[in-house]
Amino acid sequence: MNNFQALLQSLDSFIWGPPLLILLVGTGAYYTFRLGLLQFRHLPTALKMVFTKSASGKGDISSFAALCTALSATIGTGNIVGVATAIKLGGPGALFWMWLAAVFGMATKYAECLLSVKYRKIDANGQMVGGPMYYLRYGVGSKTLATLFAVFALGVAFFGIGTFPQVNAILDASQLSFGASREVSAIILTLLVAVVTIGGIKSISNVAGKVVPAMALFYILACIMVLVSNAEHLLGALQLVITSAFTSTAATGGFLGAGIMLAIQSGIARGVFSNESGLGSAPMAAAAAKTDSCVRQGLISMTGTFFDTIIICTMTGLALILTGAWQTDLAGAAMTTHAFSVGLSSSTIGPMMVSIGLIFFAFTTILGWNYYGERCVVYLFGTKGIMTYKAIFIALVGSGAFLHLDLIWIIADIVNGLMAVPNLIGLIALRHVVIEETKLYFNLGADSDINKLKAES
Repeated sequence: MNNFQALLQSLDSFIWGPPLLILLVGTGAYYTFRLGLLQFRHLPTALKMVFTKSASGKGDISSFAALCTALSATIGTGNIVGVATAIKLGGPGALFWMWLAAVFGMATKYAECLLSVKYRKIDANGQMVGGPMYYLRYGVGSKTLATLFAVFALGVAFFGIGTFPQVNAILDASQLSFGASREVSAIILTLLVAVVTIGGIKSISNVAGKVVPAMALFYILACIMVLVSNAEHLLGALQLVITSAFTSTAATGGFLGAGIMLAIQSGIARGVFSNESGLGSAPMAAAAAKTDSCVRQGLISMTGTFFDTIIICTMTGLALILTGAWQTDLAGAAMTTHAFSVGLSSSTIGPMMVSIGLIFFAFTTILGWNYYGERCVVYLFGTKGIMTYKAIFIALVGSGAFLHLDLIWIIADIVNGLMAVPNLIGLIALRHVVIEETKLYFNLGADSDINKLKAES
């Protein structure tokens, strides 16, 4: 068993090693320059589109609701725990490389969500279905790649991001901050997940549309309080991030020191984990949006990476650096909790804010990945498999309180990485489709949209 686990750990390290990270960032870099720095030039327009109702288009939910559903799956423990892990391993410079991954990731997110809407279909229940499995099958023409993606993504929903890490984060936070019984918390969580997810995409998006913006705003305000309390050190913290990105960070306090390559690898890896650009998850939510333009939805969807990493991860990272939490012996959620305790000069309010953020972010991640898994089931088995899938998913959520198997985490990490491979193949193979659709929109179809937005602002 130990040999098998060691083999899986080696496979995990290989999959999430430099080749995949280079491919992920490289794909984003290609689209960034091939599309003329689209994420910079059109970000203001995209942000306006997020809050502007689309006049027409087929779909199940609004573009804003589709974005919130995608954000519900990406804004999670990675924004609180993942950032702390990256800085603990790579030093403050890791935050810079998270930014770089996010900037290129916005272009990747734009491309994959554009393709998802272009190649989406209608299932037997009359709902929109889309995602990498559809543009791989109907765009690239490969049933094999489409099936592989669906299988890997279903594995992530069952055993990875969608269940166990989020469940354990919720139960740990509830127990540590509020003294709640893990068993009672598990029962309440399972019932809440069941009530919301059985209602399908409209129920999930309705909850996500309310909880995600509210909790993101709550967490951002908490971070701002820490930054304002330590405002005199903010410029120095930003300088440390930049200099540490290109020079080795010396050992100090509980930090063991890190070279440039470790800062790059930890920053990019955690950035990708957090915003999921290139992994192929967000396109499944984007496909449900009411829109008549795949480019418009691509623009709206790319703001998810901006909100997730450029704003929320940056806030967390600066809080860790400003308060010196990154130099302690603490790691993960404990490090972030310590940062808020120091930053807010309160051993009660700070940890409670982190715990509340963890609980709600993890809960919405469960909801988002429930939907992603469902879309994969529809592709693989048709709509008849939906209720069986939901029953298994809810049972896994309920059992999360009692499972502590390292093997499951390793397997989850592996399928999470494998999921990106067929998606990236699709993005590269369909690059000309993305480019042509973008040119067509901005030459012919975007003027009315952009002029209308300018008139309203």
